[in-house]
Amino acid sequence: MKGILVLIDGLGDLPCRQLNDKTPLESADTPNLDFLAARGEMGMMYSVKPGFIPESDEAIVAIFGNKQIDSTRGQLEARGADLKLARGDLAFRANFASIDSLEKGNILDRRVGRTLTTDEAEILSKSLNKINMPVEFIFKPTIQHRAVLVFKGGFSDNVSGNDSTYIQGMTLPATKTGYCKALDDDENSQYSANITNEFIEKAFEVLNNHPINQERRKKGLLPANYLLIRGAGIEVPKLKLYRKWASFAYMPLEIGFSKLSGMSLYDFEYPKLKTLDAYKNLHDGLEKACDFSIKMIKKLKDDFNYIYLHLKETDLPGHDNKPIEKKIMIEYIDKTLFKFLREFAPPNKIKVAVTGDHSTPCKLKGHSADPVPVLLYDDSELREKHFSESNAEKGKLGKFNGNDFIKKIGFDK
Repeated sequence: MKGILVLIDGLGDLPCRQLNDKTPLESADTPNLDFLAARGEMGMMYSVKPGFIPESDEAIVAIFGNKQIDSTRGQLEARGADLKLARGDLAFRANFASIDSLEKGNILDRRVGRTLTTDEAEILSKSLNKINMPVEFIFKPTIQHRAVLVFKGGFSDNVSGNDSTYIQGMTLPATKTGYCKALDDDENSQYSANITNEFIEKAFEVLNNHPINQERRKKGLLPANYLLIRGAGIEVPKLKLYRKWASFAYMPLEIGFSKLSGMSLYDFEYPKLKTLDAYKNLHDGLEKACDFSIKMIKKLKDDFNYIYLHLKETDLPGHDNKPIEKKIMIEYIDKTLFKFLREFAPPNKIKVAVTGDHSTPCKLKGHSADPVPVLLYDDSELREKHFSESNAEKGKLGKFNGNDFIKKIGFDK
């Protein structure tokens, strides 16, 4: 094994009042990351390009040297959810969400307050799959509030989603529902938008009065009565191949990306959300991800040149404005995974690269165009350093775009 890439989702941040005007990474106690930083180099990366606010799929696609036009979120998520797609099948990423009514269209929460249990999502999805539509479709729940929607047949993907949070340049989550729109004058594009809007309206009627949501309201919980969708795609993403890489991924997006990039995928079943404590579920997932990664690195160290390891949980406190939670998660990763890598990498002469796919500043409650810190441990000259955004700004790797990342860290050989 030559190198290990640890991608910590949403790692970058801005100074937080709750952390005495430090970022979660800067505030975190990370002796093992600091050990690696002291024997390597740091820099800052615009995962796509300066001024661009990336979605997770756009960031990952760019970081691995691909063009944005070669991939779509819906296709990656659907393939990560193990759905079989034919050319022309229209795939979307979906969220269960909460609204007041279709008429008013006020979004109460984009993720049902993160309280939708796995069992509830599965029951609601069974009802959605019984909707009478003029076309064949599949709705599949994945993890927590996430799901995938696929319309089978010869559709156009030149349609928008109904989630304006992800319009380029938006810095705050959407507060109003919208309609999917055709993005050109083609008849098939308009048809595809009409079918999608019809499904979303029928889905609201099914979900709003569903026994699951009636019971949730009795408990004082938000109903999962609406679907927010984005990332329309009909083509198999054309991605660069990384056949000498192994991937440890457990979210649909990263699983789909790894599969289509030719990596050997090793995943595990994410813990089900069984209670209202979403963050307990996230910590359980993070613990399982770190344990699994350590086990698999030991097992596969002689089988692959590189490992891509993606940890998702750190992104969510950014979306929820919970900087202390984000700091705690970073510290947990440091005392488990990076403690192991501190002991494992030097004697095996393995490089370790650490970065994020994008910044998710807590005070913005969403992604931003800010660059993410990069650490490359290569057992170089010893200098005492703390891995943080401010120190990475001064690092010898400088500032660069995501397309240059793999070459910059030397993982292209």
